[in-house]
Order: sequence, then C-alpha cells, then structure tokens
Amino acid sequence: MNVKKILFLGLIAVFALVMAIETAPTFAAETQQAAQTMGVTNYKMLGAGLAVGLAGIGGGYAVGVAGASAISAVAEKPEMSGNALLIVALGEGIAIYGFVISLLILFT
Repeated sequence: MNVKKILFLGLIAVFALVMAIETAPTFAAETQQAAQTMGVTNYKMLGAGLAVGLAGIGGGYAVGVAGASAISAVAEKPEMSGNALLIVALGEGIAIYGFVISLLILFT
C-alpha cells in the first residue's frame, strides 16, 4: 500500500480522535456524581470517535484493495461487473457499521 494512503488514513483517525476529545463537555463538576457522569461522557465520546475512525480506516483499506481487484477483473471479463460491485459495497459496509456502533455508544 502506498505511504501517502497510510498517512492519509492515519490523519483521518487522528482527526476523529481530536474531534471526540474536543466535543466532550468540560464543565466544572460541583459534586462527585456530576464528575463521574462527565467522565463517562468523555469516554463515550472517545469510544465513538475510535469506532468511526478505525472503521473508516478499515473500510477505506477494504474498498481500495477490493476496488483495484474489481477493476482488473472487469477489464478481463466485463460480465463480472455485478459481482465486483457487490464486493466493493461489502467493504463500504464496514464504515457504516462503525458509524452505527458510535451512535449506539453515544445514545445508550
């Protein structure tokens, strides 16, 4: 895999983590219970960011590898285009699963 692609995917993951940390509430807690709730919220944001970021990296890698193989397969046999599109769509599903998991983390 190309070094530029790896660096780009890593940059996306770092951006997701930074956004998760920055969007977490940082209010001063007056009671111990409020402090515990704030800690849980921060960990939820971190977990959601990790779910989206890592699933995005995995999905991007899967689509890149499967897409390249699919294009070469369709170039040799044009009737394979339906199967090739299905394989690429399965790779995209990984990123969607990460997004769904992040929603489950945030809203439960």
